[in-house]
This record gives sequence, structure tokens and C-alpha cells, in this order.
Amino acid sequence: MIRVYMKWIFSFLINIVAFSGHSQTPRVQKLWYDKPSADTWENALPVGNGRLGGMVYGNVVKERIQLNEHTLWSGGPNRNDNPDALRALPEIRQLIFNGKQKEAEKLANKSIISKKSQGQMFQPVGELLLTFPGHETYANYYRELDIERAVATTSYTVDGITYKREVLASFPDRVIVIRLTADKPGRLSFEASFSSLHRKKEIKVTSANDLTISGTASDHEGVAGQVRFKGITRIKTEGGTVSAHDSLLVVNGATAATIYVSVATNFKNYHDVSGDENALAASYLNKAFTKSYVAIVAPHVIAYQKYFNRVKFDLGETEQGKLPTDERLKNFRNVNDPELVTLYFQYGRYLLISSSQPGGQPANLQGIWNNKMMPPWDSKYTININAQMNYWPAERANLSELHEPFLKMVEELSQTGKETAKTMYGARGWMAHHNTDIWRATGAIDGAFWGMWIAGGSWTSQHLWQHYLYQGDKAYLAKIYPVLKGAATFYADFLIEHPKYHWLVVNPGSSPENAPAAHEGSSLDAGTTMDNQIAFDIFSSTIRAAGILKKDVAFADTLRAMQKRLPPMHIGQYGQLQEWLDDVDDPNDHHRHVSHLYGLFPSDQISAYRTPELFSAARTTLMHRGDVSTGWSMGWKVNWWARLQDGNHAYTLIKSQLSPLGTTREGGGTYNNLFDAHPPFQIDGNFGCTSGITEMLMQSADGAVHLLPALPDVWQAGNISGLLAQGGFELVNMQWTGAKLTRAEIKSKLGGNLRLRVPNALKTAAGAALHKASGPNANPFYTTQESLSAVISPKAKKETLVLKETFLYDLPTRAGQVYVFVSQ
Repeated sequence: MIRVYMKWIFSFLINIVAFSGHSQTPRVQKLWYDKPSADTWENALPVGNGRLGGMVYGNVVKERIQLNEHTLWSGGPNRNDNPDALRALPEIRQLIFNGKQKEAEKLANKSIISKKSQGQMFQPVGELLLTFPGHETYANYYRELDIERAVATTSYTVDGITYKREVLASFPDRVIVIRLTADKPGRLSFEASFSSLHRKKEIKVTSANDLTISGTASDHEGVAGQVRFKGITRIKTEGGTVSAHDSLLVVNGATAATIYVSVATNFKNYHDVSGDENALAASYLNKAFTKSYVAIVAPHVIAYQKYFNRVKFDLGETEQGKLPTDERLKNFRNVNDPELVTLYFQYGRYLLISSSQPGGQPANLQGIWNNKMMPPWDSKYTININAQMNYWPAERANLSELHEPFLKMVEELSQTGKETAKTMYGARGWMAHHNTDIWRATGAIDGAFWGMWIAGGSWTSQHLWQHYLYQGDKAYLAKIYPVLKGAATFYADFLIEHPKYHWLVVNPGSSPENAPAAHEGSSLDAGTTMDNQIAFDIFSSTIRAAGILKKDVAFADTLRAMQKRLPPMHIGQYGQLQEWLDDVDDPNDHHRHVSHLYGLFPSDQISAYRTPELFSAARTTLMHRGDVSTGWSMGWKVNWWARLQDGNHAYTLIKSQLSPLGTTREGGGTYNNLFDAHPPFQIDGNFGCTSGITEMLMQSADGAVHLLPALPDVWQAGNISGLLAQGGFELVNMQWTGAKLTRAEIKSKLGGNLRLRVPNALKTAAGAALHKASGPNANPFYTTQESLSAVISPKAKKETLVLKETFLYDLPTRAGQVYVFVSQ
């Protein structure tokens, strides 16, 4: 016991020493390495501007920059509904009610799963190859990704000459730019060429010395490829010459060169591919080519830092921070490296800024970076968790504008999903199953085990509601209200009374991708916990939105009546939150999906203060499932343990996630370039962990702004600024020492009551006492919907819930004012 205590004290002192005297801004946030990527894509460094993505290998002799364009997908406009579904629906429902889930699944495979496309594929453009003859022997190698400037750099020396390359994806100019320099005049020579895996392609050099690639995306699953693409590369040199040789450009004897790369497609929207890819690619290139590299990079950095600089995060420094990133990753589980946590957090924000920009496509399963013609899971939008997880940091981490591509996709799905609801289920409103793509397909795919899940529309709709809760824009709420109403209307028509329990249930439904042994390995069921929770949420948000907008009174009353008839959450015989309506959970089930904890996060139906029994049951479920899993699953678990106010357990998950792939047999980890490993690469784990770190430091989902709700012992001192809370509150600055909150500055953008939950007593900076809170929060953005009373198994042992003491204060605020609090 004494040894453990002394170890804790030593760790505490290390943190204090590392942090003391440290400024608000830590060392420059960079990923850096002392060796090239070679042929490993997951070693390459990502750049992107929301339209174009590039993976920079940093190889010396043959540099590779793998290229993506956000609208380059296989196929074309299409639908994949199965018209046989409606006829088979009554029989499938009856089979499930009769306990014959496996038979129901077989019929669903035949009649509900699409017989057309199972979804289209996000595809790469190809690679820009830069070959440097004579550079085989080099020294002083270094490469980095500066996520404070969104610039990737490689440098090395050959025969006493220092060569340097910088690569960026310009936000204002919509091109990728590569700057090459030699520190001695006339010593830069190289060849530039394109390669591509597309079958339908042409690579050539024009009479104007433009290196071009053009082609058409793949046909896939009976849908003809209709997306045409055009890439143009043009080189500007300082000294030397540029000449054409067949399908490559040759630069000789230059001192510096700037390479401009433009890519565009004919895609206009999910039902229109009438654009002119040639004209678009040329227009972007011609505008950018008139500018010098300096004139390109300066506005690029400004545009990027508009988003990135909103949040500063500092946990102090240690000597580990001086090592290459891949070495730090190997060491992280066994050393104290707080800077790797802040780097990983900010890297998640970097990736979202780089892969999701207003007017573009949402970040897909791999963001905007993919080198495979047939990527895992087609690199689609998996909307039973993964696509939503991509956008969990958007509001919390102060990147609200970057939520727009996802929110726009949901609006588009609300149009295509109307036909699916009507054709397949005879219902009004709209719906989507567990997957979609750039063509906004909403049919059921992949097999009933995975695809027979009807909640994709309602879950994604919650993002529109969350955007309103954070921003408070009533005009926006009026604009998206039809989407919420349509999703709720589908449930109003689809829900059916359970013959045994008489609750209104989703049937057929499922708990995504998992199945109890009692159901003979079938995932299908009626009234699964996640289905019930999502139905509860879409009813709640639609009712509240209708009230705010003063409309649809009768419809809202109908939803209230139906909501009361939904199944309550159940606590099973092992003290767990039941995943299914019947108590058939296996405490040894370690499945990566823990979908029934949707009610804990991202929803707020399970609360330490409002539903303590369910809160304890959620904790028991997480203990049963275990920690190590796929990368994205561990990312979700960080958020859950943060909501459970257990910072040490959340940090254990961060350590598991920030481990090299292969460290554990059970699951994922992280690649050398800090991409999340499912495996393979899925970007959702990056975004999920960034969200989870935010939740450890501030939460606003349970009726109050909760500061330091899940601070791990290892983060004894730190500061963070720029996080957002619901109701338009911004954490201008928060500082803590010895796990004690010492200062908090909060800006109120909308006014209204600020309810603060904090770990220690506070006062105003002027020394005034704060008013202790009681009763419901008067701020309408913090209205909490009471969950239905839980059904508790008589076999379940009663758990004693022990929470850390908190202090709850209320303070009226005015829009535009900053309020400062200090510890007593």
C-alpha cells in the first residue's frame, strides 16, 4: 500500500515539475519521424482541404503523394430499396414475436436486404510520383506534419546539399501545392509522373507541359461508373528547365520548384453528375498558378488556423516529447507522455478540419484518405455508429461549421429515405438503414444480421438537434424541423404493440451487429434497448423543437403518448443494462458494439444524478465487455467512462488506443502516423477519442456545464481553452492544479442561466459568493427529458453508487459577457 502511495506521489511530482512555469501554448504540435514511410501507406502523413486529400510518404528517391478527391466514388445515382419488404413484413414480425428470430432473419435476407447495389465505393485518384535520381545515399533525414500550420515537410542532405519539400492542401485555393528547394543553386532535378489503379484512365503531358490524368470511376454491383475525374499538375521553377518526355515532366538544374496539383470531377450532387471536370480542374489550377508559394501558404495557414487555434490544450511537458512520434507511440503505455495526449487530441481536430469543409462531402470511414480501389467496407458512411462518431468532436471541440457536410447529408437522406419508408415499410416520413454512400442510398444491405436495422435516420437526425442545442439558431431549427418530424413520423407508423408486454416496439430491429446465443446467433429482435433509446430521443427532440417553433401541437401530443408506451430500460440478472428486451445477456460477451449504452453516450438518458440505477448498470455492462477492442470501439469507451466520471478508466482506454497495432491480440490500436486501427484504418477512432478527451474535461449533456468530470490522476495540472457547451457557452479558459479547479472563464454567447457543476468550491474573480443551484435548470437548452422508470430484475444485486462530491451553482448571464470563477 505504501509502495503504491509513493508511486502516486512520484507521478504527481513529475507532473507538477513538468507543468510548472509552462506557458499556455506548449511546444509546436507536430508528428515527426527520422525515417521515410517506404511502401507503408499507414506511415504516410495526411494533408487535406475537405475536397482534396494527399498522403505524403516522405520517400527520398521516389516520393509518393497519394491523391483523393472527395466526390470520386464508383457508380452513379441509384436506389437500392427492396420492394418485397412490405409484403414480408407481417410474417417477419410474427416470427420474431414467436421467438423464431433465425427464421425471421432468413426471410429478411430474402425480402428486405437489397438485391441491387450494396453501396458504392470511395476511390483514389492515383499517385503523383516524384523521382530524384542520384539521391540514393542521403543523411540527416527528417519529416514532419505540423498540425498547427497544416504543412507536411521532408528534408535530407545529399553530397552536402540540403533538400527540402513542403506539401499542403490549400483551403482557399483548392489545390495541393508541393514546394521543392535545394540550398545550392541549380542542384534540383527530378521527374514527375502520375500512376493510377483505375482501368478507365489516360495519363499524358499536354503541349503546354501540363501533366494530366483523366478517367472514370468504376462500375460496381450493377451500377455504371458515372463520375469522371480530371487531375492537372503544373510546375513552376526557379532556374533550370521543364521538359516533357512521354507521360512525365522532367525538371533539370533548378534551385527551387513549386508543383500545383488540381483535381475535380463532374459530380454536382447525389442525383446530378452533369458537371464539367475539365473546366473545374483548369479553373482551380489557373487561379492558383499565378501565385507564388509564399502567396499560397500564408492565406492557407490563416484559413486553417481560423479553426485550429480556437482550442489550446496543455498538460505539461516531459522528455518523451522530444522523441520521434513512432517511438513515443511504442513507449506510451509505460511512460508519462502528456504531450502525446494533447497531440492526439489536436490531431483529431486536424483530421476533421482537413476532411470535412462546408460545401463538401462528409468525412467517410477513412476521412478523405484512401489508396484502395476496393477499400474495406467501401469506405462508405456506416450510420449505426461510425459516421456519427466522426462528428462527435464537431460541436464540443469548437468546429461547428465543419459539422455542415454531415448535417447536409442527413437532409439529403431525409429526401431519399422517404421512398424507402414508403416502399419497404408502408410508412410515412423517412428512414435509413445502417449504411449509405455519396448517392444517399437508404436500402438495407450486407445481410439481415447487419442491415436489418431501421434507426439510421433517427440517430443521424439527432446531430441536427445537437447542432441547434450548441448554437441556438432558431432559424436553423425551423429549417431542419421537417427532417426531425419526418424521422419521428416514420417511427409513429412503424412501431407495433408487443403482444406479451404491450409496449410499442421496433420490429424487426436489432442491436447492431451483435446477437445473443438465445436467438441462435440471429441479431434480429423486437424492442432492443438501442432501438428503444433512439425512438425515445427522436420523439423528445421533435416534441421540443415543435414547442420552440410553436407548431404541430397535435402531432407533438401524439408523440408524447407514444413515448410513454416505449419499453423502459431493463436491468438484468447480472446487474447489467440489458441489451435486449429479454434478460439474455452474456457477461462474457466482449463484442465491440455496446450499442445499448447509446443512452449513456451520445445520448443523456442515463445519468448519475437522475437515473442512478441505470448509471450503475451501464458501468456493470462496460466492465463485462472489457476494455481492449477495435480502435473505434475503444474510442467510444473513452466517452462512456468519461460519462461514468471515471477518469482513470478512461485514461486506461486512451493508453490502449495509443498503442501500436499488434500490442494486444484482442483488437486495434494506432498506426505510426497516428491513424486509428480497427484494424484496418478507420478514422472514427481518432474522432471518438478526441471527443472522449473533451468529455473527460467538460460535459454539458446532463442539465449543467460540468467541469473536470473525469480527470485522471495522471493529469494533475493543466489548462484548456475553447471548448463549447450546449446553450452557447464557451470555455474561454480552464486551469487546474493538483486535481483542483483553480480558474474558469466562461463566455455566454446566448445569455440565460449558467449552471455549473464543479469538483471544488468556487467564487467569482471579484470574491463574490456563488448561488447554490436547486431544482430544474431554467435554461431551456438544458432541459432534460425524464427517462422511463427502469425495470429491475429481482436477481440483480443492488449496487451502491459512489460519486465524487461536486458543487452546483447557478448564475444568470448576458449574451457576450465573460464570467470568471476562481477556487475558494
